[in-house]
Amino acid sequence: MNHDSYPDSYIRGILNTVKSIAMVGISPKDNRPSYFAFKYLLERGYRMIPVNPGQAGKDILGQKVYARLADIPEPVDMVDIFRAPQFAPAAVDEALAMSPRPRVIWMQLGVRNDEAAAKAEAEGLKVVMNRCPKIEYGRLSSEIGWIGVNSRTLSSKRAPLLGKGVQRMSLNRTTMAGGTTEAAERAAPQSEGAAQEPGKPASGG
Repeated sequence: MNHDSYPDSYIRGILNTVKSIAMVGISPKDNRPSYFAFKYLLERGYRMIPVNPGQAGKDILGQKVYARLADIPEPVDMVDIFRAPQFAPAAVDEALAMSPRPRVIWMQLGVRNDEAAAKAEAEGLKVVMNRCPKIEYGRLSSEIGWIGVNSRTLSSKRAPLLGKGVQRMSLNRTTMAGGTTEAAERAAPQSEGAAQEPGKPASGG
């Protein structure tokens, strides 16, 4: 895999098939990028699992925090690494020790470690580096152009509805054909719930 550039079909395939994501290095502070990304994905129907040893046993956005990947008592489809590049190899080693193993290692914007990536790929895992799933979801869905996705920035601001009614997500629009809309379909009930109760964040998990 060329980690300098990913085909949209590769990213779309991951976002459409993973259901549970463990975020390593999430911050409990609501002004941090990891918190924004976690909240965004949670509201779109993904099962989000926070991993932070300093917060273990507490809750972030209603989700129990675990100290290590090994402590998570359920299967995880994807490990999202929100730590500095030098910590990626240890996170990959933890992921490879899980049973069952996750299918994807995703390293956030600014995080690239080719050694860790090569090790994960040698064990059959898919790898994405220096990307944010929040931004990629927005770019490949009907949210494109909202909340900074085109500028590759993270924001906690709610996306505005275009026109009346609920703006549905879609990861395989006509201009980006391919893949399924499983993630989008999971997101729709969350969006509808938010529309029915203005001001109340949609729940996930």
